[in-house]
Amino acid sequence: QVHLVESGGDLVQAGGSLRLSCAASGSIFSIELMSWYRQPPGKQRELVATITGDITNYVDSVKGRFTISGDNAERTVFLQMNSLKPEDTAVYYCKMGVIVTSTLERRDYWGQGTQVVVAS
Repeated sequence: QVHLVESGGDLVQAGGSLRLSCAASGSIFSIELMSWYRQPPGKQRELVATITGDITNYVDSVKGRFTISGDNAERTVFLQMNSLKPEDTAVYYCKMGVIVTSTLERRDYWGQGTQVVVAS
């Protein structure tokens, strides 16, 4: 089994910053992809950022404000969020593409989510 646990969500004023963390544990052979999604109130979940090796990608709405980084050795992915806006309010989820030790198959795992509220 593989478990992902996020932390760092909070209430913050517009223009402020937060750093989200997501740590993976369990039977992990390797991690191929780390990503962050978010689900605003009443809306569908959307992809925010991904990182594979040194390659990062971002949704246009967060480019220049958010930075994704990963530490494969620590099995942790971070999302540094600066210049936060009220429209960034959402539950943020991490997702990792993991090669599981037992079968060497790739499986995707999600964290439980962490709430970010940006007050105007």
